[in-house]
Amino acid sequence: MRRLVAETQLNVNDLIAPLFVRESITEPQPIESLPGIVQHTRDSLRQEVRALRDLGVPAVVLFGVPSTKDAVGSEAWNPDGIVQLALRDLRDEVGDDVVLITDLCVDEYTDHGHCGIVDDHGEVDNDATLELYQKAALAQADAGASVVAPSGMMDGQVAAIRSALDGAGHEQIPILAYAAKYASAMYGPFRDAVDVTIADGGHRKGYQQDPRNAREGMAEMRADVAEGADMIMVKPALSYLDIIASARAEFDLPIAAYQVSGEYAMIKAAGANGWIDEEAVMLETLTSIKRAGADMILTYFARTVAESL
Repeated sequence: MRRLVAETQLNVNDLIAPLFVRESITEPQPIESLPGIVQHTRDSLRQEVRALRDLGVPAVVLFGVPSTKDAVGSEAWNPDGIVQLALRDLRDEVGDDVVLITDLCVDEYTDHGHCGIVDDHGEVDNDATLELYQKAALAQADAGASVVAPSGMMDGQVAAIRSALDGAGHEQIPILAYAAKYASAMYGPFRDAVDVTIADGGHRKGYQQDPRNAREGMAEMRADVAEGADMIMVKPALSYLDIIASARAEFDLPIAAYQVSGEYAMIKAAGANGWIDEEAVMLETLTSIKRAGADMILTYFARTVAESL
């Protein structure tokens, strides 16, 4: 009876699995602050995506960890960069059976850890950074990305990427915009996963959203929709269920929410200590994200959920 009258149903079709692929390693590397998650080799990534496909998970999002980093993150658009190589591998492995989403940013690739070009004053140059995002978008689309997902929170990034993709004949590549991405304290384990340290003890409060502001987040989403975003994302998820609900009330586009690394790590740590029922909390939190209005959820629990449903 409870199943019959349940208002919200979580299922495998809601899931997107974030995956890390690292250049120049021969074995998957465990990420200590993300128990159960690894930096993949190209071969182990193929195996993982094949397993996710067989479990019915419809999409993955790829993050690259290059061997070398520089001031502009040039490996992000290198045709032989790690994500571009991984995309070609996965196209060969799973074809169109899995939606291959690529994180489109440069923080994993810069030696200073910021999401763009840093000027002489240590500030990110918004307009100069847009050119880097255009290069990365084209490299990812050429390599076989199904969807590009700009996460840098630069003003005008969606319009710039749409223009570049359309001009190169990639009119059919959708943009999943990280539209309301907050300057959260929940990203620490992710930065471990991609080997990112922001230079000089810096932060990203200049271009990510203030956690105290809801109206600002809505304004950012409206701007991305006006620029041509096909889907929009709220990040993080659990602390921003109100933002997800407001977005669902206003926009007809598909809405994604990212259960981020810190949210995952807290559940895993509490579960490992026996303080909570890990599986029950996993399902409860993901259901709450779906109930708030998300159509799709990026979560490190994707494989576990798919195996349990």
